Order: sequence, then C-alpha cells, then structure tokens
Amino acid sequence: MVGLPARGKTYIAYKVSRYLAWLGVNCRVFNVGEYRRKLVGAHMDHTFFDPRNATAIEQRLKCAQLALQDMISWFKAAHSGVAIYDGTNSTRKRRKMIQDTCAEHGIDVMFCESWCDDGELVDLNIREVKRTSPDYKGVDISKVMEDFRLRIAHYSEVYEPYDERLVTYVRKINVGARMVINRVASYLQSRIVYFLMNIHIAPRSVLFSRHGESLYNLDQRLGGDPSLSPNGHKYAEALPGLIEKLLGDQPLTVWTSTMRRTAETAAGLPYKKLSWKALDELDAGLCDGLTYEDVEREYPDEYAMRDENKFEFRYRGGESYRDVVLRLEPVIMELERQQNIMIVSHQAVLRCIYAYFLDIGPEELPYLKIPLHTVMKLTWTAYGCDVQMYKIDIDAVDTHRAKPKAPKPAPANRPPTPPHHIPRPLASTIASAWHTPDSRYGSAAWGT
Repeated sequence: MVGLPARGKTYIAYKVSRYLAWLGVNCRVFNVGEYRRKLVGAHMDHTFFDPRNATAIEQRLKCAQLALQDMISWFKAAHSGVAIYDGTNSTRKRRKMIQDTCAEHGIDVMFCESWCDDGELVDLNIREVKRTSPDYKGVDISKVMEDFRLRIAHYSEVYEPYDERLVTYVRKINVGARMVINRVASYLQSRIVYFLMNIHIAPRSVLFSRHGESLYNLDQRLGGDPSLSPNGHKYAEALPGLIEKLLGDQPLTVWTSTMRRTAETAAGLPYKKLSWKALDELDAGLCDGLTYEDVEREYPDEYAMRDENKFEFRYRGGESYRDVVLRLEPVIMELERQQNIMIVSHQAVLRCIYAYFLDIGPEELPYLKIPLHTVMKLTWTAYGCDVQMYKIDIDAVDTHRAKPKAPKPAPANRPPTPPHHIPRPLASTIASAWHTPDSRYGSAAWGT
C-alpha cells in the first residue's frame, strides 16, 4: 500500500484480504503500524513521525524491515498467495527497498496508492482512526484531530506520489473518482484491480435479514418457494418500524431474492427494491422439499457426505456452499459499490455474505447462526466490521443445525464420491490462471 495517513489504506488492505480469502486464495496482511506498536509502543505523538527526528526514522525503518522479512518468510512457508504490505511507503526510496527485496525472492509486486485531497473525507477517516486505532485509545477527539493532522503534515513533507512507470501499480484517487492503472498483466492482478474499482471508504451500513418464518420452516423442510407463516407475516409487518428506528431518514435500497417469502417479507418496506436471482437459497436438488429426516432415510450417502464436509458437499442436482459463494461474487461487488443496503434473503446465502464481511473460513461458514426474525447491522471500520443484532419479539422456529462433533460414518459399501458432489476448489482454479513457472516459490504473488 502507498499513501498518506487517513487515506483508507488499512481499510482497503483488509478489504482485499477478506475478498481473496473468501474466494479461497491464501492471503495475509502485514501492517507496519502493528510492528511499530510492538517495538516502540502505541501512544506516540506526531513528533515521532517528524522527518527531522533521526532516532524515530531509524526505529520506523526497522519496523518496516521486520514486516518485510516476516512477509518473505510467510511466502517461503505458503509457497503461493497474496501478501499485503500495509504502510505509508511514501518515498521512492522505501518503495525501491520493497521492490528489490521482493525481486530477490521471486515475488511479483503491485503497488496500490490511495490518494485523497478531499478534506472532509480525510477528517472522517481521522475520526475513524480515533474510534478503532490503538494509537489513540482513550484520547479526547479534539486532541486526536490536532495530533493526527500534524502527523499527516510530517508525512506530506517527504511524500512522493506514485509515478514509477516501469512497475505495476494502481492509483485510487478520491475514493475511486478516478483510477490510474499501470502495467497490470496477470489474472490475479486484474481481479484485485477490479475489486479496488468497486470499493469505497465512505461510511455506510449493510443490513441483513432472513425472510420471515415460512410454512416450510414450520416443518423444517429444505428449499421450496413457500409463503410466510402467520408469524412470518407479523415479522414483515413489524420490520419497517425497526428499520426506520435504525436508519432514520437515511436513504436505503432493499435487495431480495426472487423467492416469494423474501418478497412478502420486504413488501412493507418503503424503499426502492431490487430482486436478485443470485440471492436465491442454496439449491437442494433432489432433496428440495424434504426434511433432514427424509434425507437421512432416502439418501443416506448424501446425508453422511454432507456432515463430512458441508462447505464442499453439493446436493445431487443442486448446489454446494462453494457454488453459492461463486454466484454471490457479483452481489458482493455491487455491495461494495453501494451506500446503505438491506438484504432480505435466506440462511445459506446470508451465511456466505456474513462470512465474507467477518472473514470467516469455509469450515465454520456453513454453521453460522442466522436466526429468523432478526436484523443484523454491519458497519465498516478500518480494521474489520462491527456487528449489531436486533431481534423482533415474534416467535419463530429455530432452523439452525449445529456442527456435528463427529460426523456419522458413511455406509461401508458406499461407492466412491461422484465428481459432481465435490467441485474443484476455486483456489486451484485461480492458481492455474496466475501460476508463473519461473517463480521461485511456485506461484507469482502480489505484494503491496
């Protein structure tokens, strides 16, 4: 990453990391600020960043070198993937150090600069630093604003905007009002650039809700396109009041699936609505309309395989959780572009979206608890996502099935798993696209 403080670099770094990890790419962020806090402490005032403070310059260089060394060690252990080197990297000399070190170890580099001269947006980001950064824990907001502006001024004295023509870089100007892209050559780099083109750092929230309790929920049946139960209709009637309380007069767009129960749930919300086929529930194939007891009785092999690996298991004639992740990528991209959005969808779909924002891996994703008659509000921070849950006091059945402590053994005479049950991992698909034969560690990697 490249850019002055309060330009959203860390926010962008963790966004990219979560996106790639959600797609199955090995990824890790190396934040130079975290090394600085461990080495010299968190509460350093603006004088520590003064370009005339020789002692501090040496300490900051040591932190940058330690982060870089750890990144190289991670690549050696991981063999491929994406490392995000998160710091100001504000001078050509510092960027050359990164470029040369990575070149010595066969690592491809793409620099990403976040450049912003919008004073109001910078001030918003400084307030976000106060709220989430360990550097200013317990410090009055007026003192934070004064000290951080002085820190920015120190960096501005030596800052050299990115203009190296012979290397790969992307420059995001004023939260994406303009993008400059230079020498992007690989598939993975283009995926990252596409993602960067769609994200912004303006404050906003995303609200999630499952549809109200459905008639199928009452019988614990899979899939289908049923209407809401009587209690589900009560939830739909109560939902507009809660959303108004949460957002006031802020603008909002509501996204639903194409299924009847989500449209009925959102019917009373006085906002613009869009329906997405991609937000439809996971397709249970031949098991659609059955209860889990029916599946265990009629398709014992499928039932056992699902407990063995719920994320990868694909219903016969239907989908796996991995399939849902793949079809949700356009939804995620559009979510990143938008302001306040409310999604009314289904348990499996919301698990996948929730896992993306909360950086939850595939082993836990299929077991996330997404209760009925509850609104989840996600608000972005520089270092992650805040989650608040708002339950409407209307009874609903519990459709959550906990992760089995020990999956039931499959029948002894079970034939080999058919290919259609376990799709090819996306990480392997992507790796084949960006694999560089002469790279020392097997695959080209992106370091910023």
